[in-house]
Amino acid sequence: MFSLQTIFGSGKQFFGLLEAAAAAALESATALHVMAKAASPTPSLEEFKLVRRRERQIITDINTALVKSFVTPIEREDIEALAGAIYRIPKAIEKFADRYALTAGNLRGIDFAPRAAMLEQAASVVLEMVKQLKGLKLEPMKELNDRLSAIENEADRLMLELYRDLYAGHYDGMVVLLIKDFFELLEKAIDRCREAGTVAYRIVLKNS
Repeated sequence: MFSLQTIFGSGKQFFGLLEAAAAAALESATALHVMAKAASPTPSLEEFKLVRRRERQIITDINTALVKSFVTPIEREDIEALAGAIYRIPKAIEKFADRYALTAGNLRGIDFAPRAAMLEQAASVVLEMVKQLKGLKLEPMKELNDRLSAIENEADRLMLELYRDLYAGHYDGMVVLLIKDFFELLEKAIDRCREAGTVAYRIVLKNS
């Protein structure tokens, strides 16, 4: 007797699509880290635009596959939730990049690279968590979730240090607002990584 899975396929393409989405998010985070290290007054946004277009296409492919597939390796709602969470990562990154390109000349001497590196690390962990979904093994996923949590906690700690520095009167009022806005955008992007990781972790908890 043939099972439905045999007749209609196992739906494993969803893992590949989710990995591609997470890889695109990491690519966007890496591009931002490169931009922050270069500190150019006229940064290019082309790579961010390309990643976002690719990410949108991947999400479209996932939604199309959900409509056409009779069998999915994990629940459809979980696939949609994870795809949506991953999609929001490069969206948040592009928002930072767009604003940075407009005001980079006014932010000379402000080093965003260390925080951008943390974002890149967080996006890398998200990609590893998505790759782990195939096995649905709890222990390695828990270790990755703990790593992601540690990155988020460190980012929160550094934000508190930043606020203390800003309110100490070391910068002019307009610069204070710009710095605060940009670092909060970076923190939001890290939070987006954390949210995607949480969805992936919950999927494994549900299915292990």
